[in-house]
Amino acid sequence: MSLIINGNFDEAESRWNFRLAGEIDISNALQLKKQLETAYAARAADIYINVGDLSYIDSTGLGIIIGIYGTIHKSGYRIVLLEPKENVKKLLKITNLDKVLS
Repeated sequence: MSLIINGNFDEAESRWNFRLAGEIDISNALQLKKQLETAYAARAADIYINVGDLSYIDSTGLGIIIGIYGTIHKSGYRIVLLEPKENVKKLLKITNLDKVLS
């Protein structure tokens, strides 16, 4: 399965909203990185990522999210993961990222 990324800037909330569907793995993680970096470069703000339709994420995908987090956290912004499925929650907990990412 491929990765579907939909993103937009919410003027009212002053944040980026992304919705991911499918799977994030080594074959498409750079696509996610590029879109998140491009969005943040266009307008620095919090990034909310709805992962409710994400069925799988591997270490490459987690690495991308952690890398973006490191970049934006320095400026006081955050990444928030919304609606993770149980398998994604488990991975976040195992890696202790549930304590880092909102």
